[in-house]
Amino acid sequence: MKPHLLRLQPFSAPAISASAISSAISSAFVALAFAAALPALAEPAATRLVADKSQIVFVSKQMGVPVEGSFKKFEAQVAFDPKKPEGGTVALQIDTASAGFGIPMSDAELPKAPWFDAAHFPQASFQSGAIKALGDGKFEMAGKLTLKGTTKPVTVPLAITASGGYAVATGSFTIQRLDYKVGDGEWTDTSMVGNDVQVRFKFTLSGLGPL
Repeated sequence: MKPHLLRLQPFSAPAISASAISSAISSAFVALAFAAALPALAEPAATRLVADKSQIVFVSKQMGVPVEGSFKKFEAQVAFDPKKPEGGTVALQIDTASAGFGIPMSDAELPKAPWFDAAHFPQASFQSGAIKALGDGKFEMAGKLTLKGTTKPVTVPLAITASGGYAVATGSFTIQRLDYKVGDGEWTDTSMVGNDVQVRFKFTLSGLGPL
């Protein structure tokens, strides 16, 4: 008796069109791109200085009379969570040539060598170190101020309040101008221009975390 032989019919897979393959690949890339974007979408908005709502003012005494000036150009980089201030950083750059009292004759002198020497030192800067919460929206920021090539430690008290959808940081501190050689030569006479200079600031910030 002869064994029966089974004949296997050839199997042909259904054809897949080039357009279907292209569509599948496109879908995979879209899915990967969306997944990669999720961490970025979850990050909070970056804190940004609103320059036209901010100011840096300095007050000195000339022959015993307080005189107020300001810097018109400055920028800041802020990475700061009011709930966890110890991990925050603040960096500030100030255009020294933008200093002025609003008096043309005085304003023409400030960028010159005896004062800010803007040609050689176009920027003053502040870089924060430790930031400490004091409660009720108040903080203390230690850092380094660099002006006219000299760097000194400073401690800056500040308060942060909410206003019109922004966070507003205000504060003041005092420096001695001669420590930074601001007012050289004949201007070292403190009976003419006082040594103490009060610095006041108001920084309006968008994107800061809840207070």
